[in-house]
Parts: sequence; C-alpha cells; structure tokens
Amino acid sequence: MSTFAEAVLERVRTARARLEAAQAAGDAYDAAMAEDELEDALRLARKHGIDTDGTERSGDAGAPEQEVGEA
Repeated sequence: MSTFAEAVLERVRTARARLEAAQAAGDAYDAAMAEDELEDALRLARKHGIDTDGTERSGDAGAPEQEVGEA
C-alpha cells in the first residue's frame, strides 16, 4: 500500500474516532466538524480508489460503506 493510501486511511480512522467521541460527549459543533472531515476523507479515498472497508467503524464493523448522515 502506498504512503498516500495509508495517510488517507489514517485520516478516515481519525475522523471516525473524532466523530464518535464528539457524539458520545454530546458536542454538536465538534460532531459537525468531524462529520465534514470524514465526508471529505471518504470522498478523497473514493476518488483514488482506496478501499475504506478495512478501517474501523464503531458498532458496524464489516457493514457496507455508508455515507455519513445516511440511515
């Protein structure tokens, strides 16, 4: 895996963790910022054909990729 792909995957993992923490803390502003970062990181990954299915997702490991905000 390239250094770029590793960096993108780390960005996705970090954004997911930040979103989870903000939601757990009830911090709507930080959750919105983290959601924006996650959407941007996922968009970048898709643009470059980087599979994000292997990155950790809280509560839904192994579930199909889902856009943030989709039910």
